Amino acid sequence: MVPHIPLDEPGALRRARVASRLLDDAFELPVIGVRVGIDPLLSIVPGGTVVGTLLSLYVVLEAARYGVPRALLGRMLLNVAVDGLGGAVPLVGPVLDLVFRANDRNVRLFERYLLEERREAAFVGIEIE
Repeated sequence: MVPHIPLDEPGALRRARVASRLLDDAFELPVIGVRVGIDPLLSIVPGGTVVGTLLSLYVVLEAARYGVPRALLGRMLLNVAVDGLGGAVPLVGPVLDLVFRANDRNVRLFERYLLEERREAAFVGIEIE
């Protein structure tokens, strides 16, 4: 289930979502109906895994700019590392990219953090922009 973030969500989350969508599920493959992004496609070309991994770091960068805790950033970086290292394995890489979807996972972690932050602020009575 996707967490509900109010319309006034931070710009960092919006930018992370756009990047994640582009990398993980921007296009639907005809006939089989599976959504793919440029990340699995990059895994097919030589050096593309490195490019895909660098692009995946953008989602983590947006979360870091927002101020998520280091432990959460570490978990997000681990997702990127698994995606990058797995993507480097010939033939397995594109399949892993299709299944693992590190960027989508990282956006969901970011969303959960924001929801928890808002719950805590509401409990204490603080307004968050």
